[in-house]
Amino acid sequence: MELPRKILVGDNVISELGNFITDINNRISSVVIISGETVRNKIEDNIKKSFEKSHISNYWFTRKDASFETVSRIKIEIEELKPDIILGIGGGKSVDVGKMIAYSIRKSFISIPTSASHDGISSPFVSLKGSNKPHSIKVNTPIGILADIKLISEAPPRLLSSGCGDLIGKLTAVKDWELARDDNNEYFGAYSAYLAKLSADIIMNKSKELLLNEYGVRTIIEALISAGVAAGIAGSSRPCSGSEHLFSHALEYITDGNCGLHGERVGLGTIIMSKLYGMDFERIIAVLENVKAPVKANQINLTEKDVVQSLLIAQDMRPERYTILSKTKLDKKSAYELAKSAKVI
Repeated sequence: MELPRKILVGDNVISELGNFITDINNRISSVVIISGETVRNKIEDNIKKSFEKSHISNYWFTRKDASFETVSRIKIEIEELKPDIILGIGGGKSVDVGKMIAYSIRKSFISIPTSASHDGISSPFVSLKGSNKPHSIKVNTPIGILADIKLISEAPPRLLSSGCGDLIGKLTAVKDWELARDDNNEYFGAYSAYLAKLSADIIMNKSKELLLNEYGVRTIIEALISAGVAAGIAGSSRPCSGSEHLFSHALEYITDGNCGLHGERVGLGTIIMSKLYGMDFERIIAVLENVKAPVKANQINLTEKDVVQSLLIAQDMRPERYTILSKTKLDKKSAYELAKSAKVI
């Protein structure tokens, strides 16, 4: 079981990054930062001042995507620098690339999200693009997480809505885990499942308030961190990722990534899978609408064909992971009827 050593959430805490790192380990003198170009241009000067005060040398690398190719290319350059620790600053792609590189060169990792779009900021898992489909890989849990609420609040609102969609997905992920326990005698961690569901429940119960102010942003980021910690406790992504995530991965695969944000796809998948489970899918639709997340496929430029095909191949994304799709065995007709009855198409 791996858990973060230190988590700092608050306004303007990015300026405290140097102290945050030395609080974790006062022997750290050299760091490597992975980010996107936009994030680097926005916060590099502020961060470098913090590093100077803490006497930490820093090297910055920008990534274009979250692929195995990008990880391999940056990793070669980083190994020559022999840094003490790796930092990922930005959205999910920067954090995932940083986590993967840190794991592969056996260095600790600190996660610094600049958006609240999904729970990868704290989980021991990364999603990287391969030659044919996305791959979910277990790595190490970040030893530190620094979340600047003011910085995250300045990100496009759509990213915050995506984070809510990812959190709501925990409702069906936990259902799938319970199903695997009942049908296949799979290990089920009650505590981690409860923690993941708690992260979803806060969105379900507070959806009308979350986008109104920075307090709502803090609630979302704390819920995302909590969900990632649940995966760390479970030792797997089971409490956070089920059939709704398989559906999202399938959409990404068949559209070559042209299918909205991760949490947006997960939200649509949660509507469909909750309908399949006989849950109150109408309430899930209402909550997603409250947080301005898409509830219909065409809102993220998906066709009926995309949705049906993704439902048919979703379980093939991870055939070893038992979900409601393993049990239901949809065909083209029933997949269409399911998506239609769930009002996604």
